[in-house]
This record gives sequence, structure tokens and C-alpha cells, in this order.
Amino acid sequence: MLDHRVTLRPTMLSDLDFVVGVEQDAGNRPFITPWERTQHEGAIRFPDARHFIVELDAERAGFVILQGCRNPNRSVELKRIVLGPKGQGVGRVCVRLLKKMAFTQLGAHRFWLDVKGRNTRAQALYRSEGYVEEGRLRECVRAEPLPDAQGVMGEGFDDLIVMSLLKREFEARVAQGLEPS
Repeated sequence: MLDHRVTLRPTMLSDLDFVVGVEQDAGNRPFITPWERTQHEGAIRFPDARHFIVELDAERAGFVILQGCRNPNRSVELKRIVLGPKGQGVGRVCVRLLKKMAFTQLGAHRFWLDVKGRNTRAQALYRSEGYVEEGRLRECVRAEPLPDAQGVMGEGFDDLIVMSLLKREFEARVAQGLEPS
């Protein structure tokens, strides 16, 4: 079962070449805004953030970043999830591990994220995991240009969709058996 093969461990400075590399991968770049190495170093050191390496069978498979871990409003953000392997269920297991961590360890009331409009695969995953769309920031981030209806390449922008899960919604999913124990 994949659930037992995926683990999270704190990112070490020695992992940063891997982190920057997976972030620069062509399969990930359209869906994220890559950070500089120094931004990742800051997230590792900043007490309000948690930076984890995702491991599949004890091998590095990606990374995740949480922010707002000490937020007085108990609103924790899933800032980034970047994975190498796709279509194997690793993302779903990570999202479940992070939800459980946010609500049971970090005391979150609200666990939220934003996802690019073009990232329909991630949106479907988040919806299936109980996240609710709160709103859309229209064309607020630069993106690779796409052709318009006439095939003309224009300047590229993408939406950000804000989604969240509240503690009571998570607890209801646990009571319904929708969250692994």
C-alpha cells in the first residue's frame, strides 16, 4: 500500500540541490513559481514554516512547504507541493499526511492553498480531498503564453484559485471514514 511507502522528513540544507532541481523540472515549472535557493534556506530556518522532503520507499521524490504554522488565526497554508513521480498517488498521500499534520499537530482551524488555473489535475485532487474553492484571482501570475482562439500568441497570465479545508470539515471526513487513520 502506497500510504506506508510515502514519508515526510524535514528538509536539510544538503537537500537543496535536489529541491531546486525538482522545482526546475519541465513537468513542474508550468504549475509553480520557482524559488531561489536562498528562499528555500529561509523556509527551512523560519519557525513559522515547515519544509519537508517527500520520500517514496526512502528515496527523495519531491518536497512540500507549509507556512503560517504559528499563525495566531490558526490558518496554515500549503505553500508548495512539488513531486517528481506523477500519476502514482504520491500527491494524494502527501495531501492526506499534510492535512492530518495541519489539524492534529499544528492546531489549524483552516488549511488553505492556491493552485494555478491551468493545473486542473491538482484542482481535481484537492476537491476530491475535501477542499472547497473560495475564490479566483484572475490572471494574477505570469505564465507561459498560450495561443488565443485565432492561434495568436499573447502575453501569458494565469489565475490562482484559492481553496481551503476547515477543521470541522476535516473532522467530518474522519468520522465518515474518508481520511486514513
